[in-house]
Amino acid sequence: MAESGKKREFKAEVRKVLNILTNSLYTNREIFLRELISNASDALDKLRFRTNRGDTPRAGELPLEIRITLDKDAKTLTIADTGLGMTEQELADNLGTIARSGSERFLADMAAEGEQKEGEAPDASNIIGRFGVGFYSVFMVADKVEVTSRPAFVGEGGDDGAHVWTSDGLGSYTIGAAEGDEPKRGTVIKAHLKEDAAEFLEKYRIDAVIRKHSAFVPFPVFVDGEQANTQPALWREPKTSVTKEQYANFYKAQTYDAKDPLDTQHISVDVPVQFAALLFIPDSQQDFFGNDRDFWGLDLYSRRVLIQHRNKDILPEYLAFLKGVVDVEDLPLNISRETLQENVLLRKIQQVIVKQTLSRMEKLARDDKETYEHLWHLHGRIFKLGYHDYANRDRICALMRFNSSALADGTDKEPLLTSLDEYMERAPEGQKTFWYVSAPNREAARMNPHMEMFRKKGIEVLYLFEPVDEFVMESLGKYKEWDFKPAETAADDALAAFPDKEQPEKEAVAPLSDDDTASFDKLLVRIKEILGDKVKEVRVSHRLADSPALLAATDGVTSSMEKLLKVMNKDESLPVRDLEVNRDHPLLRNMLRMFKDDANDAVLAEMTQNLFDACLLTDGYIKDPQALAARAQTMLNRAAAWYTEVRKI
Repeated sequence: MAESGKKREFKAEVRKVLNILTNSLYTNREIFLRELISNASDALDKLRFRTNRGDTPRAGELPLEIRITLDKDAKTLTIADTGLGMTEQELADNLGTIARSGSERFLADMAAEGEQKEGEAPDASNIIGRFGVGFYSVFMVADKVEVTSRPAFVGEGGDDGAHVWTSDGLGSYTIGAAEGDEPKRGTVIKAHLKEDAAEFLEKYRIDAVIRKHSAFVPFPVFVDGEQANTQPALWREPKTSVTKEQYANFYKAQTYDAKDPLDTQHISVDVPVQFAALLFIPDSQQDFFGNDRDFWGLDLYSRRVLIQHRNKDILPEYLAFLKGVVDVEDLPLNISRETLQENVLLRKIQQVIVKQTLSRMEKLARDDKETYEHLWHLHGRIFKLGYHDYANRDRICALMRFNSSALADGTDKEPLLTSLDEYMERAPEGQKTFWYVSAPNREAARMNPHMEMFRKKGIEVLYLFEPVDEFVMESLGKYKEWDFKPAETAADDALAAFPDKEQPEKEAVAPLSDDDTASFDKLLVRIKEILGDKVKEVRVSHRLADSPALLAATDGVTSSMEKLLKVMNKDESLPVRDLEVNRDHPLLRNMLRMFKDDANDAVLAEMTQNLFDACLLTDGYIKDPQALAARAQTMLNRAAAWYTEVRKI
């Protein structure tokens, strides 16, 4: 209880701010507790600094701590610290004026924000903390506030006794001498809560707010006698003093992941920005392209106080798999999200995090290949998005991993992988191209007819299984002066400079006579007549060895890329491409015999359509499955009849 004090009026701009805080509907009223704890922590920090400098505070036996007490009967929340404290004049200066500067700009910003978000309630976390209004956030939940404070050092600012600042937040306040000896040192804030703020009288609610916003303040915070912030801020500790188990426990507490992290980075930087960070690579996959699309980013702290959960401005999208915290020394508390996005400090922090993370991944790839390949299987889909980071493009390329025709099968979940540098080491002399083919899986890639020419020459081909992969390859363009090219668009003579690889012996196919060659040219014309505008032209292939036919790219666009573009444009039409046929394949030789006997043979037409269907299926197209199944059934019926007749069964 205070002695009768002199009544004073808030300055005009303070009344306006209080009106905004108390009469607007905010989405995040819990911010008030963070602000009060932050102020208390600052007061304790300043006291510790002066004590370390040699000054002797009153009541030196008191521990440096913050205590929160809840009284449901009186409907009060009290937060007390044993910090620096304030004199009567400091109470008037600090609580009667908004930082004595910036008030008009603050109000202008609030007006502008109101215009931009018309009809919406502004988030308190975007407002509180600017221009020293943090304390006033308590009036969002309280209709009366009493602040009792006693300075920690004797003889500063006149009377060394305790004084009480009291206000209902409506336009005036009183300051008078406090009765009794409490507090012995520091500040006690008693908030008489409004009816609609009764939730903040529940201990579990206060504990939750502290865990979310103030879990790492450097002083113990007690709620009704029980410490609420027991997790240490490990990023502030020397790396040599933190154990692997402590890192793992911190990670699990922050992410609720049952597994230990796959890797940990403990970063402490003084230039160009002073900050500390604790980053983890999870040992579990994220659904980044699905349900987890927005659940990424690092928790941004300023001097151990949470500023923003999952901040996306200090982490590029291709490192979205990283979890952890970043603590910056010189960021203002509660700076708005709009300002954060424009803040040059955050861009510098991102640059440091990217540089150190890439270095960490390079070391892991060099020293522990097995672990790095496991990392790639978990997070490679996200990391590939780094193809547009031109400043780090070569480093990102070197860290990428691919399945390849030169590797063994591995396991279904984690097939063996190769780097681009390893591909280059295996390539024959004179090769300056990374060849790749897109397919849904390894077996489909291996059976792709475009692979036959590369197998014949013994040229390695990278297998791409993800839709984003071709965009990556096209955007990268080059790596160490080597080009990226799809095997599907390779010209007939693309590999002419390389000798044929020794192949297993197989029965030689007799060359066509001059008469049969002329007839085959006419067969190609007939096939084009049967297929009509489904194909652009029909020609003999010089790339096929085992397959009867393929659909060739005519405009440099691969079949997989074409499918993606059609999906994006909602185009359900089938592609119109060139049909290339293998003149030496038994199927085509039999079709030639049928054509020479009867150019208008109905079975020849059906076989031509089925051959085209097979090429479409190989490229992943199936628009009319019922018709395709019916044609296949007809051919099976005929084949079965012929077989039984020939075998006389």
